[in-house]
Amino acid sequence: MQSDSLARSAVLPKPRWQQALRQAFRDPAELLAFLGLPPEPRAAPALFPMRVPRRFARRMEYGNRHDPLLLQVLPESGEMEAQPGFCDDPVGDRDSRQTRGVLHKYHGRVLLVATGACAVHCRYCFRQAFPYQQERASADRWQPAVDYVAANGDIEEVILSGGDPLMLPTVQLRRLSDSLAPVGHLRRLRIHSRLPVVLPERIDDRLCRWLAELPWPAVMVIHANHPNEFDSSVDAALSRLRRAGVQVLNQAVLLAGINDQAATLAGLMRRSFAAGALPYYLHQLDRVTGAARFEVEDRRAVALVETLRRELSGYLVPRLVRERAGVPYKTPIL
Repeated sequence: MQSDSLARSAVLPKPRWQQALRQAFRDPAELLAFLGLPPEPRAAPALFPMRVPRRFARRMEYGNRHDPLLLQVLPESGEMEAQPGFCDDPVGDRDSRQTRGVLHKYHGRVLLVATGACAVHCRYCFRQAFPYQQERASADRWQPAVDYVAANGDIEEVILSGGDPLMLPTVQLRRLSDSLAPVGHLRRLRIHSRLPVVLPERIDDRLCRWLAELPWPAVMVIHANHPNEFDSSVDAALSRLRRAGVQVLNQAVLLAGINDQAATLAGLMRRSFAAGALPYYLHQLDRVTGAARFEVEDRRAVALVETLRRELSGYLVPRLVRERAGVPYKTPIL
């Protein structure tokens, strides 16, 4: 009987989101051709190759080499050349490590690196050089992380991050939450994910059922940087999350040439709220190697947020912050 069960499970179709993920663009020339653009000499770093889901690529403007979604994901030649002030670990992740897959920077909450995988490889990612093979707390490796949380009574919130934790199958996420459920001092579960935006198929019935059945309130912090990242499929995914009882927030990164115009930022905040995600943080760039082209000066960042304050309702204005290595909170810039 067991062999029959294994045989049946072996032929079950993969969830739609996994099928969509397999079709993601991995070759810059193929993505450029899809957008009607000529090939360019470029090579994505071997440790951080290009990856772009097709649904996300379809939101890019055909024939526009400067499309703000394309600029976030297309490798640039020479992007890994050393730049003064930029490094592989700009936010001090490695110094905050407590045990395998556990980063403890801030009082009352702890971050679990659930996986190193992402559906999209954003070129400004501050963890692109993170040693995931040694540190991720997934599958059979997360018991030390659970033990750490259980042993520290001041931890009331667990943050699942990565990579992107929603790259894990829902059965693994449920296994992790089940292992944390006996920890009496936990009050919330937070999930940081870009998948509701770049691969909204991931927000399926099985995932929403898991979220609805969690023993704590759930918070989903999505990541969208430009209003064009939203479409009807993202709206539907966020609606499903809200129906499952999840509080949805959006955090963005201020990126030169992508969203560093007041009208663009205002459009992002309005569109995010309309989709059901409350604007949360606007991050200044983490100065990771390869991301110098995205940096916006603090003076300009402050001016942009001051404009948002004049034009938007207070609840639509995100907090402008920077993460500094060794500082036990996000540093407000304004």
